[in-house]
Formats: sequence, structure tokens, C-alpha cells
Amino acid sequence: MKQILFKSFIIFLSAFSIITAQQIEFVNSIGKFKSASSFYISASGIIYVTDSGNDQVTSLDTLGNVLQTTGGYGWVEAAFDEPVDVFATPLSIYVSDKNNHRIQRFDRDLNFISSLMTRERENSEYEFGYPLGCAVSNQGDIYILDSENQRVIKSDLFGNFMQNFGGFDAGNYQLNNPRSLAVSPDNKIYVLDKSGIVVFDAFGNGEGRIVIGDNLVSIRIIFDNLTVNSNNRIYRHHLRSADSTLQEFNLEEIEDIIIISSINYNEKLYVLTPREILIFSEIH
Repeated sequence: MKQILFKSFIIFLSAFSIITAQQIEFVNSIGKFKSASSFYISASGIIYVTDSGNDQVTSLDTLGNVLQTTGGYGWVEAAFDEPVDVFATPLSIYVSDKNNHRIQRFDRDLNFISSLMTRERENSEYEFGYPLGCAVSNQGDIYILDSENQRVIKSDLFGNFMQNFGGFDAGNYQLNNPRSLAVSPDNKIYVLDKSGIVVFDAFGNGEGRIVIGDNLVSIRIIFDNLTVNSNNRIYRHHLRSADSTLQEFNLEEIEDIIIISSINYNEKLYVLTPREILIFSEIH
């Protein structure tokens, strides 16, 4: 298990050392999906899952009971062409509708509210295409991961463009094949790209690049719990902890499972696979 120093500057692989992995115990599995692509857990404990296999979004409680489902393939309201990411606030659910080049917003019962799409506009500063993720800060700012231009688009809650950052002019903080993003409670933006995690402040200024040395595919922040994962490893960090390490979970029980995403929530580890959600408790 690798210890990774979690500081706000570039960190190289030589900084790694070995510590004991976090032990977990399998509790149960919930959900039944065709090809799940992402998930998120709201502050009230509702789980939202995007399924790119059938272009749907489903909400479940933590016992696995299906609450609502919406979607289906298409271009109209509440239809999707490859929903790849979901983010939940207490009142709104944001779905990154990748091939429709838009972010769709729903209420917590998955009733359609609005959509944000800028790809056909003339101003290239705020155009985004093939969005891979969307997150909302506690100040109400929306951050969209624009994979077509390899940058982050920032808008207000009404979809009005504010700025973009992380693009070709970002110097040491230029994004390289960005894959996922998350926003912390103190409004820092964590973007997962080919080399690791790039950290920006709320105004798009680069604060650090954390090189992890693993092919990471997902990043999630729930409260102050940051979780990142590759397809076979999961790491976590508590953002307010004095301990500056990124800790790896011991996944001996699920060595043959493909991990899509992971969330550390209420001392449990939720692991999204293409077909279901696996739930583990932490062993102290």
C-alpha cells in the first residue's frame, strides 16, 4: 500500500512510502444496472446512478430500494445520449449528457428543470462539448469538465458564463486528458487528469498537481471525504485531516471486479461496478 503526500505542489513518485491499508468488510450489494457510468450520494443519503447502457438515471435509498428512474435514448428533455456523470445538491441533480453536449438539471425526484448547452454558440470562450463531469460549489457556481477543449467552464447557477481555466494557456496547470472533477467544501476544484490530480482555487488559479502514479478514472468529494480510484484500486483522504497522506483501501475481497467509481460516506465505502453497488464497512 502506498502513502502519498497530499500537499499543494508537484509531488513525484519518489515521495511514496509503505503504510498499512484500510481494512474493510463486505456488507451487501444493491442496484441492478446495465452499464453504470457514475454515481453520487446526496447529503440526505439518496444515491443517484447514471447508466450509459440504457441512457437512464436512477435514484435509490441506501437499502437498495429504487425511488425514481428517468431517461432513455434521445435529444429531448430528460432523454440522454450517454449520461456519464451525476452530481447532487440538496435540491438539484446535475447529469452530464455527454454526446448531447449539455448538462441537464433535475429536482431530487428526477423531474426535469432545465438544461445548459453552449456548443453551438459563437463565443469559443464559453463553449463546451462532450462534458465528462459537473459539480456545484457551496457558493452556487457550476463547474463543467469540457473534454472537447480540455478545460473547466465556470458559470453561475443560471448558466451565465464566468470563466474557463485549465486550458492550453494554464502553464503548469494545463489539463492533459481530464477525466473527472470534484469541488471541496472550501471551494477548491480537484480535476483528475492523465497525470493525477490538478487543484485549482475557486477563481481558476492553479494551486497544485498531485502525481499518484495510477491510472485513475474517478474522483468524488462528499463532505470532506475525498475518494479517487482506478479500475482496481481505491484511495481516500479527509480534507481537514492533519495527516497529509492518501490512504489505499484493502480490496482483496473484490480483486476481480471492475471499479467505475467510489464514495466514502458515513464510515462506509460504496463501490460502483458496471452492474451494481457494493457496500463495505470500515474495520477500526
